[in-house]
Amino acid sequence: MEKKIDYDSIERTSKVRGRGKRTVTYVFLTLWAAIVLFPFYWMLLTSVKSYSAYNSEFIPRFFTLSPTLQNYADAFTAVPLGNYLLNTLIFAVVTTAVMLVVITLAAFAFARLDFKGKNIVFVVFLSLMMIPNELVIITNFVTITNLDLRNTFSGLILPSVTSVFYIYLLKENFEQIPDSLYYAAKVDGTSDLKYLWKVMLPISKPTLVTVTILKVIECWNSYVWPRLITDDEAYYLVSNGIQEIRENGFGRENIPAMMAAVTVISLPLILLFLLFRRKIMEGVVRGGTKG
Repeated sequence: MEKKIDYDSIERTSKVRGRGKRTVTYVFLTLWAAIVLFPFYWMLLTSVKSYSAYNSEFIPRFFTLSPTLQNYADAFTAVPLGNYLLNTLIFAVVTTAVMLVVITLAAFAFARLDFKGKNIVFVVFLSLMMIPNELVIITNFVTITNLDLRNTFSGLILPSVTSVFYIYLLKENFEQIPDSLYYAAKVDGTSDLKYLWKVMLPISKPTLVTVTILKVIECWNSYVWPRLITDDEAYYLVSNGIQEIRENGFGRENIPAMMAAVTVISLPLILLFLLFRRKIMEGVVRGGTKG
């Protein structure tokens, strides 16, 4: 006698298992998000506590009943935080704009132009990624110093106007564009630069947006090079401005005021990421997938 298979029971069991897996996944993601976001919550919470209230807490409290914005006012009066933000904005915008021109032309050359030894040159170019940044910083420092560009925006910007990784990412994206479009454009008498501007750049817009955002974040967070090449407060960025705030602004003990300054400095990057997070993910996936 054949045993009848209960498909309804199997389906119910499958659904229960599926719901169980989703529940475990969501719980894990929630816990992980709480761990990741807690430092930001603590930074924001501390920034709205008064100096006396913060120091009176023998056991840290995870909330406050008397928030204050005085720390944010102190962040702009104790030190020239506005100048630091303006310098960082100029550094990030100019560096990103120049870098986009450099990496676009380089990626186009490696993806579409034919010249002798192209593959060898590209492999050597990629090998530069293996060189530690510390060695490059030493070379850049000597070069910038010899050119008498210390304490200038040119000295800050020039070493950061190219990136091997971004050239590779954009090259992979360009190579996904069918060759037939390029040959058709050449038959119509279109120059390489016009083809790049009219065809390749619009198609590669997600990757370009991703590179732009990531470069702005990189410039905003840059610390070692600005700290090394500038000792004039007029050229301080927010990264080395934080150290100035700590040493000569609020003092080492005024943690709430320090957290207010850090919150102001971090807010533009947080908003930038939240606004363009989908573009970042789309560009990375598109640039890393061939075919």
